[in-house]
Amino acid sequence: MIQCMDKVDKIIEQWHRERPDLDVTSMSLIGRFKQITQRLSLEMAKTFTEYGLNPANFDVLATLRRAGPPYALSPNDLIASTMVTSGTMTNRIDQLVKAGLVVRVQNPSDRRSVAVSLTEKGFAIIDSALNAHVETQNRLTSGLSEEESQKLNALLRKFLMSLEGQ
Repeated sequence: MIQCMDKVDKIIEQWHRERPDLDVTSMSLIGRFKQITQRLSLEMAKTFTEYGLNPANFDVLATLRRAGPPYALSPNDLIASTMVTSGTMTNRIDQLVKAGLVVRVQNPSDRRSVAVSLTEKGFAIIDSALNAHVETQNRLTSGLSEEESQKLNALLRKFLMSLEGQ
């Protein structure tokens, strides 16, 4: 069986030639993860751009949308969910407020704090963008069968959990 070579195979072949003493198996895995991540990110960013969004503000809007009614979270909850610094989150929220997609509202359960809430415009945009995002993701993963997708997902879950446990 003739197997096609990708860019990573060519790099690995060069390392085998130049440094046959090294086991570069991990390099091939990580190289492919990097290549795949770059391609996926580029394609998903194109989808976000169609809705006037970027990956960062899509992430905030999607986090608020999936939180369910009333589609509001504290800035700390947003930080925890998106894993960015407080300064980064403040900047993202400011941009979304300026665009009319979210508002800061006084937290009804604690008047000393605020919550970030989707506006009607923000809700409409994230719902439309989410539909297109899922279509893009489905297109990007269509090269795998359902069984392959499930197997790969299980392996990636195992790998991610091993990294999180380190």
